[in-house]
Amino acid sequence: MEYQIRHKDSANRKLYNSLVKKRIVLIVVMLIGLAFLAILNISIGSSSIAIQEILSVLFAGGGDGHNPMIIKEIRLPMALMAMVIGGALGIGGCGIQTILRNPIASPFTLGISAAASFGAAMGLILNANLFHVSDTLAVTVNAFAFSLLVAVGIYTFSRQRNISKTAIILFGIALNFLFNALTMILQYIADEDELQSLIFWTFGSLLKTTWNKFFIVFAVLVVCYLLLFKDAWKLTAMTLDDTKAKSLGVDTAKVRRKVIFVTSLLSTVAVCFVGTIGFVGLIAPHIARQLVGEDQRFFMPLSALIGAFIMSFAFVVSKVIIKGVILPIGLITAVIGIPFFVAIIFTKMRTMQ
Repeated sequence: MEYQIRHKDSANRKLYNSLVKKRIVLIVVMLIGLAFLAILNISIGSSSIAIQEILSVLFAGGGDGHNPMIIKEIRLPMALMAMVIGGALGIGGCGIQTILRNPIASPFTLGISAAASFGAAMGLILNANLFHVSDTLAVTVNAFAFSLLVAVGIYTFSRQRNISKTAIILFGIALNFLFNALTMILQYIADEDELQSLIFWTFGSLLKTTWNKFFIVFAVLVVCYLLLFKDAWKLTAMTLDDTKAKSLGVDTAKVRRKVIFVTSLLSTVAVCFVGTIGFVGLIAPHIARQLVGEDQRFFMPLSALIGAFIMSFAFVVSKVIIKGVILPIGLITAVIGIPFFVAIIFTKMRTMQ
């Protein structure tokens, strides 16, 4: 009997170690794929640059003509920004879907992007400068201020007693409709140039990326990831119902508030620099969940990597559809995301039947 128990434990341990190794290999493969997409993004543009030339500039300090400047100051920051924005949105979606246990929840659906669009519209159409910064930063700062306002509002709402997960989602959807309506009012009174600028911003773009912007998003991403990963086992427990999570010693209300604040901050920083990017925070966690399950030790980093992969791939696509033209990346993520969104809805409906 003792031998059978020991043999069963050994078999279970081997199975567990095998699953862990497969998940680690999957993460490594994703990292390699991201590196390839980054090189591809640097290579593709108004003028193509050979991959050998890119590697020479990045690792050997070589390069001909203006290529070192184009690679280091223009294309490399944009390629890296695509990855960190995708990673931020992927982690944001992972956290929100985990604590609300809803596969169609994401920072985008909670009104954060809509609030950022309204802040940008105020800067572009009303020339509002809320914090009296330079004109070049006014739109970004306005977008950040309003998206952070919504994040704080959702966080404050979630602190109320006896607030259910459904109520938090509905509150976010209400804010989404509110700020979309306010933005449409500003669009109605805008002239043609202002309207064109706003539409371009809401489509999402990486073209105004700088090293400073990249480092800000990257720093926020690292800090927020560490804060969430610290509570990985608690988040894994919260994939069960609240009663079971509480029986394991998890303060579900406290964790839920923390995740809402951290993921909202991630999404706020991402959106204010590149505009509205939809569906990445919805799709990335859904794909990651299908691959590694709900174990946050793997689910969270894989959500970030898949989000980064989707954004990088969308950036490549945005540059090859029309030769010499870079389409807004938000359009590409929407086109990619809509079929996934529909598939998630139908899958959810089948599981409820």
